[in-house]
Formats: sequence, structure tokens, C-alpha cells
Amino acid sequence: MSKPVLRGMTWYLKRRVPKRYETVEPRSVVWASLKTDSYSIALQKSAGVWASYIEGWEALLAGRDGNANEKFRAAQQLAAIRGFQFLSVDQVEQLPLEDILRRVEATRGADGAPDEVAAAALLGVVEEPKLRLSDLVDHVEQLPAYDNRFKSSEQMRLWRSPRLRAVKNLIKAVGKDLAVVDVTGSEARKHKRWWQARRAQEGQSAETANKDFANMAGMLARFYEELEYEDPPRPYARISIRDRHQEPEQKREVPVDWIVEHWFAPDALSGLNDEARDILLISIETGCRQNEIYNLPASAIRLEGPIPHLHIAHEESENPEERREVKNLPSHREVPLVGVALAAAKRHPEGFPRYRNKSSYSASVNKYLRNNGLLPEGVTIGGTRHSWEGRMKRAGYEMDDRGELMGHSLRSRRGREVYGDGMTLSDRLQIAQEIMLPVPAHLK
Repeated sequence: MSKPVLRGMTWYLKRRVPKRYETVEPRSVVWASLKTDSYSIALQKSAGVWASYIEGWEALLAGRDGNANEKFRAAQQLAAIRGFQFLSVDQVEQLPLEDILRRVEATRGADGAPDEVAAAALLGVVEEPKLRLSDLVDHVEQLPAYDNRFKSSEQMRLWRSPRLRAVKNLIKAVGKDLAVVDVTGSEARKHKRWWQARRAQEGQSAETANKDFANMAGMLARFYEELEYEDPPRPYARISIRDRHQEPEQKREVPVDWIVEHWFAPDALSGLNDEARDILLISIETGCRQNEIYNLPASAIRLEGPIPHLHIAHEESENPEERREVKNLPSHREVPLVGVALAAAKRHPEGFPRYRNKSSYSASVNKYLRNNGLLPEGVTIGGTRHSWEGRMKRAGYEMDDRGELMGHSLRSRRGREVYGDGMTLSDRLQIAQEIMLPVPAHLK
């Protein structure tokens, strides 16, 4: 960083303009007053002043050479850098003449001549981006608002899939691949009518349709947020399908007696591979979601120390296959290992590579159990999580305690801020031991 230069009683920034910006900056050297006679203050200010020049030049380059989205974003940045709010040309035309002239004057570059890119930004003649619906998912995936840095490759596939489906269904509903900015409430209502017709023909659930609407609403919100719209369109506001005859879906518990009598019977699970069997056993005594177990890296299976436990948390890595995103922040927790879960974890201290970052576990285990008469009617292995909370409930534990062990948000449950320290691992162990099922000799 160049040191400030004293001219008279005032310190100045003096720096050569990098070659990258010579096509948008006529000067070869920048002189900028730091508006102080103090060297130490000048030294502090010079980095910020230079950064503002770089930001302006980058915006000019993007406004000249970028794609439609980059040019629109650059126009907003240039307007802000020069002290104005970005307005469309129609909005500029409605301004008082004095304000319009101020904008015109601000379009001048360092050489005094009007700058074409700056003029487009300050007078609002930059064309709004025309991103197509078919490109929307790829676009929003890169936005900071969607923080996907912890997702593995499989989690990214599962993230993209319903959003791609929502876009595909909207395009079918309106009959063409519209520009995103052309999606209005009318198109959203067509999307809804398309789903209503499909439900009548195929019996699709209202929940499936509403997921489409929610995914479209979320992507459009992020799209307009990135463009810094002050009053962004909300075409999917109040778009939903209600089915007053549909009963709320909730996984049923796997009855405790069933687990003990059928799953813990000798050779009952012998037809499963050892990883599938032990993931199931860990789910019985931890209440963990299935993917929280089979995606565990070795570092999260902590068998040393006084309390063996699982560490459920995000995992960040340069390698997508080593990343792991858990459902939400309340799901970050330490889960004590007891009974059949502890024995199973000891057999797999490195985790479960056969199922890590895949989506095959649930279907294969449910199929095996059902084919062998080991699942009650209407129940799936996802019910082990419900069974675990049910055991805590029957043991007399309050909803807050159960929620904390399950990885649920206490704030959402209470509807207010949560005060006080959370449970210690010892507290969690005490509850897990109290509700623990007997361990058969063949599963030790």
C-alpha cells in the first residue's frame, strides 16, 4: 500500500491505476484528498478510499462487459457510490428537474466527459435482467442467501431436485419459459390451477403442490433480494391449496413392545448387512434422524472419555463428499450412546461408508423389515425417532427437555426467547439411561 503524500497541509492518496481499469479510468495516477493534516489518520483512511476506487472501477467494468444480471447489479452499485439511489428511467422522469440535473452532472468521469456506463446507471436506462425460469435454480444456488457450503453432493442433489421440479411444473402451467421478472400473480395462479387439475386427475396431495409453491416463492424472494429491490414482487403470496379432508401426516411410533419382541429377537435382523442393522439399532436408542447417523464421519463418533456420544453438527470441507449439513442449528447436539446404540457404535468407529452421502438406507431397510413381517402396518423405521420421544414422555419428562434431546428449537416451542444453560452431556446421559431398553446378549 502506498504511503500518503503531503501537499501543503493536507495528506493525499497517490496511486497508479492498475492496467485492469485503464479502459474505464482515463487517469494513469489517482490523486485523492484524504481531508486531514494528520498522518496517522491519513494512513488509516487511505485503504478505504482506495477500496472505494476499486469498487467503482469494478462496477464500471461489469456495467460495460458483464451479462444482464451483472450490468444491473453494477448500475445499482454505481448509483450508490455516486450518492444516489438506483431508479428506473420511468422513476427518474418523475423526479424534479433539479434532481435530474444533479444526476446528469454526476455522470461525468475524471476527465470531465460524461461516462456512458455511469449515465446508464444514474438515469436508469439499464435493462432489467432477463434471467429465464429454466436458469433460476442454477442462479439462486450461487447466492449468499442460500448458504450451501456444508451440503454434501447428495444433499445438494436433494436440495436442487424439488426446486427444479417446481420450475418445470410452472413452465408447464404457463406454457413457456418466461423471464423470471415476468412471473406475476397471474402466472402463480395458473400454477395453482395446473396443480388443482393434476390433483383431480392423479390424486396428488395438497402438500406436494404447496411444496412447489413454497420453493418458487423462496427462490423468487432470493432473486429479488440479490437485486436489492425495495418492494420486491411476491407473486406467490397467498398461493396455496387447502384440503380440509386430508388428515395431517405424522409418522407413527414403532411400539416399544414390537422392538423388543420382534427386532431384538435372535436372527431377526441377520438378513440386513451389518451397517444397516447397526444404524437401525443406534436410531432406537438415540432418537436421531437416520441421515444424522449414516452420514457421521469418524470424528463425530466419540467413544473415548467418560461418556461415549455422537457429535451432531455441520462439517465443512473442500471435498463435497466430506461435507455434512444437519437440518438446523438446534439439531447441533451431543447424543449419549447407551444400550444397543453403544454396542453398535463400537462396531463402527469409522462410521457407515456404505450409506454415507447416499439415500438408499431407508428404502432398503423398510423393504427388508416389511418383507419379513417385522414392521407393523402403517409404520416405517422413521418411527423409531417418535418412539424415543414417546418413551421420554411416558417417563414424565417435560416438552422442553424432550425437545432439547431431539434437536428441536425450544424458541419455536415456547414462542419466546430461551434463557439459561442447556443440558449437559451428563444430563442427557441420565435421561437416555432411564428410558434405555434391555440389551439382548446377541446384540451386545
